[in-house]
Amino acid sequence: MSNMFDLSGKVALITGASRGLGQAIALGLAKAGADIIAVASKKENVADTMAEIEKLGTSKVIALGCEQDKPEQVKQLVDDAIAAFGKVDILVNNAGTIRRAPAEDFSDEDWDLIMEANINGVFRLSRGIGKHMLANGSGKIINIASLLSFSGGITVPAYSASKGAVMQLTKALANEWAAKGLNINAIAPGYFATDNTSALRADKERNEAISARIPAGRWGEPEDLAGAAIFLASSASDYVNGHTLLVDGGWMAR
Repeated sequence: MSNMFDLSGKVALITGASRGLGQAIALGLAKAGADIIAVASKKENVADTMAEIEKLGTSKVIALGCEQDKPEQVKQLVDDAIAAFGKVDILVNNAGTIRRAPAEDFSDEDWDLIMEANINGVFRLSRGIGKHMLANGSGKIINIASLLSFSGGITVPAYSASKGAVMQLTKALANEWAAKGLNINAIAPGYFATDNTSALRADKERNEAISARIPAGRWGEPEDLAGAAIFLASSASDYVNGHTLLVDGGWMAR
């Protein structure tokens, strides 16, 4: 059974790999045997991630820079990734951003930025890497969705809309590419202790209300996401397609 989760010989590209969920996923995939392309807005930002992977002594790792809201940089990222390893077997679309404001005050600039980074960039990178996967007849794409793919949230209208779109894009790509050897799935993290949730955790009332609803009794840690990513990246999930996997400590079950 352990061989089903072995990623030896695979190349994984992870966006937003400098810290938090992306860093934990990159390290988890490396521990499973994959070589890693660690991506952040500036490649020097992934130095810590690279150092942790290099300590393992089992995986190659390179850093690439890409601002996901810039189409020309996404195109260059695809070219550089393929040039570096000749292929990408696993794509993890983790990079994203969030802005908080009441809907009536939410600016066009923030709306456009979030849509470019959280859904347009995800599509462009999936399209670019997907072409190479289709040519090879195999590949795994893992999109990072959210609890807000299912619910509306509070004071995050653009983030909620973008993450709803991520879940629908996951289904749309699976419908087109599943029969061609690709698996396109998503992970919807619950409330994790990351930079994106620092404002929530700092709000005593909201923090207590959220914590009280999580059946597991705690916020998630980034490492809690690694197992789900390994599963969806490996042959263990070869008949899983178009699915959004909740990793939320039971939040949506309550």
